[in-house]
Amino acid sequence: MNGLFRLTLVLILTALTATGAYAEESGVKPDARPEFDLEHGTVLLNSGYTMPINGLGTYSLHGDECVNSVKAALECGVRLIDTASAYGNEQEVGQAIREAIAEGTVQREDVFVITKIYPGSEMANPEESIQACLDRLDLGYVDMMLLHHPDPNDVSAYHAMEQFVRDGKIHSLGLSNWYVEELTEFLSQVEIMPALVQNEIHPYYQENDVIPFIQNHDIVVQGWYPLGGRGHTTELLGDATINEIAQAHGVSAAQVILRWNLQKGVVVIPGSSNPDHIRENAQLYHFSLTDDEMARINALDRGEKHDWY
Repeated sequence: MNGLFRLTLVLILTALTATGAYAEESGVKPDARPEFDLEHGTVLLNSGYTMPINGLGTYSLHGDECVNSVKAALECGVRLIDTASAYGNEQEVGQAIREAIAEGTVQREDVFVITKIYPGSEMANPEESIQACLDRLDLGYVDMMLLHHPDPNDVSAYHAMEQFVRDGKIHSLGLSNWYVEELTEFLSQVEIMPALVQNEIHPYYQENDVIPFIQNHDIVVQGWYPLGGRGHTTELLGDATINEIAQAHGVSAAQVILRWNLQKGVVVIPGSSNPDHIRENAQLYHFSLTDDEMARINALDRGEKHDWY
């Protein structure tokens, strides 16, 4: 299948999915939830593209540390890299991926890159902001672009991203920090259904009302701060329940938390600059949690949000 034909097919399927026509014709229920392939570590997006379900978050990574961390992730099999204009590290992320390609570690099509444009001036001037992300990454195209937060210009900014999809410069679209009320208002105003919504999700803030709402729209959920986030990771990784489960499986507390997310249908993007931690955070497919263990972690929910958005 050549690139032009694939792009055309993806655009047709995306448009039909957004209107519900594809679901009706294919026999798939409109509220069908995306299913994770835990054998291969992937999920099929409503845009027609396949996305890894574990990756590396780069929020706090800059300079050589960012380049080295992304390359370390790629070397140990991670194929999903999350960045954003607001992180100020798109150039380093792009550099790391280009170097990994040149070194034979990966091919461009193997790596799924997510970036985001920010509210305010970026969403007020979306075409310029989107192109700037593409230029900084310098990878030919972006696998997925998100709106970073709701904004008065978010619908028009999303429409601009839709045009970049039609032009083949972006493959899939999504949203970050959108909840039930925001999604209900937003989805009816766009043409291409978001393929992903990225929100804060961890055992102390589980979003058990929001996750099914998103998934029932055939949208994949991705969790940032899966290990609790700044100033809270130590407490979460030290949780007695999580550590008891970890000991039973011979894995780390971080691996238990990340696996819990995957079994809930939530993509994980833990951040780290430590190569050993990056490797460990990617080793999530050699064990599984029982229903009882999942229930015990579900019972830890405090509704405790660790960042404002």
